[in-house]
Amino acid sequence: MLPYLLAVWIFLAGLYGIVTSRDLIHTTVCVSVCQSSTYILLLAIGYRKHATAPVYGDIPSSRRVVDPIVQALTLTDIVVAVAVSSLLIALALRVYDSSNSLDPSQIVGQRG
Repeated sequence: MLPYLLAVWIFLAGLYGIVTSRDLIHTTVCVSVCQSSTYILLLAIGYRKHATAPVYGDIPSSRRVVDPIVQALTLTDIVVAVAVSSLLIALALRVYDSSNSLDPSQIVGQRG
């Protein structure tokens, strides 16, 4: 139960940062914090007590192992988080180049 509560707490802390942020880079970091709560959630779902790593070559078939699908999803989630963070930082830099500000309230509409 504790890992689930920890995941919710980290998600809410990141969400609070997103809502109260006055800087696009800070918002990007808060989105990354929200995404990191999903790592904890996925690993908590796949955890098995007294289980070993899912390497089937040298263990008996009766031994309990951790779910390898959840571990693969967590690694995929990390890759997606890096891609999203880099995209958001690139967009924030483009906004800064065009408006000389990272504050969302100071960004005026662009004609194009």
